[in-house]
Amino acid sequence: MRVSRRSFITGAAGAGLCLACPNILTARTPNEKLNIAAIAVGGRGWSDVNGATKGHNLVAFCDVMTEASPRKGGYIEAAKRWPKARRYQDWRKLLDESKDIDAITISTPDHMHALPTLAAMRLGKHVFTQKPLTHTIHESRALMLEARRSGVATQMGIQNQSSVGHRTTVALIQDGLVGKIKEAYGWSHKGWAGPKEGRPAEADDIPKGLDWDLWLGVARERPYANKVYQPMNWRGWIDFGSGTLGDMGIHIFEPMVSTLGVTAPLSVRSLGLAPNPETWQPGNTVQYEFAGTQYTAGDILRYVWRDGKAGRPPLSTSDHLPSDLKLPNQGTLFVGEKGAIVHPHGGKPLVFPKDLVSNMPVVEKRGHFENWHEAIRSGKPACASFDFSAPLTETVLLGNIAVRFPNEKLLWDSKALKFTKKNQANSFVKTEYRKGWEIEGL
Repeated sequence: MRVSRRSFITGAAGAGLCLACPNILTARTPNEKLNIAAIAVGGRGWSDVNGATKGHNLVAFCDVMTEASPRKGGYIEAAKRWPKARRYQDWRKLLDESKDIDAITISTPDHMHALPTLAAMRLGKHVFTQKPLTHTIHESRALMLEARRSGVATQMGIQNQSSVGHRTTVALIQDGLVGKIKEAYGWSHKGWAGPKEGRPAEADDIPKGLDWDLWLGVARERPYANKVYQPMNWRGWIDFGSGTLGDMGIHIFEPMVSTLGVTAPLSVRSLGLAPNPETWQPGNTVQYEFAGTQYTAGDILRYVWRDGKAGRPPLSTSDHLPSDLKLPNQGTLFVGEKGAIVHPHGGKPLVFPKDLVSNMPVVEKRGHFENWHEAIRSGKPACASFDFSAPLTETVLLGNIAVRFPNEKLLWDSKALKFTKKNQANSFVKTEYRKGWEIEGL
């Protein structure tokens, strides 16, 4: 039996008034297993549920698709692997019956990250939410504030942050190997986009086992279309995904943010085309300006993002890069006063000139899920807690607003959560939810 939207929203809002539990993080001893639930267990959700439950108990899972699908894992496979776990199609029902649940993973499409995450925190559940943390900037700020209020342990699914290669890059730059950073570049060969003409005119039959209304969630109602939005094509649709910036930008901005300690950007400008009415463009170039830090050469740090057809940054950005260097498909380039570092996404740093370093610093291996588990036990923030990942998501999503106003420099006031001289842009900071899916705070 499906929980009514009205009863769920009323219950979640009510629970939020009384769940500021100061001892919630220290409720379990180091050797005691956590009871974990998973919202979405196909595709990335399959990786998340397996990673999060290693050494712990999966007591419940949920997926809007209850039959076989092209995705890895899914409802049927989860039922085979965890036969004793409770099974749901509606995540609201799972939360309504969550008294024995300590922590929850949320691995839905972007547009459905914020609502179940907020509702879970209001019920006192620790949360692991996939990247990007949210679909809108307003949602990110709301989740960060609720995490502080509720005291739960939070983590965003940005697993590369815990890799040895990533942490080595941080150590090299913060140790001053290439001097202070003059500028930085990020890029991805991916170009998530959808058809220019938008949604198809004809509706297709909804596959057996799929609750299309639940999949749509907060997004505007539309007919189901076969292979148009699923299994991964939703990333190219504005109502559901965040394009390449949300998919890969959130990974690739992160080394720059972690390493240089920058806060929210001061301005953002798109040099590409505006998106289509319903879909993202396959190639973007976005310029950001950040206030300088102790690791930057000046008062302003310029960062340029490229994706898809926009290609890689030119090698001429640094005199220290070899002319025959082939940059990786995805990565970050730090241009320093004394050298340059290329950080391939998911790889180890490349230092130029090569004679700057003889031995790479030794950094400890860290598990991203294990780091979240430790945060739950200890009460110390996880490495990608919402205090870190919400501002990171804000930075990335500003690019998705800038692309709507090509060649205009938009000035951003993070404290006020608004653009100061472009009121039209402020309409994209927050999205209106579909009627019946509203919840206080979002």
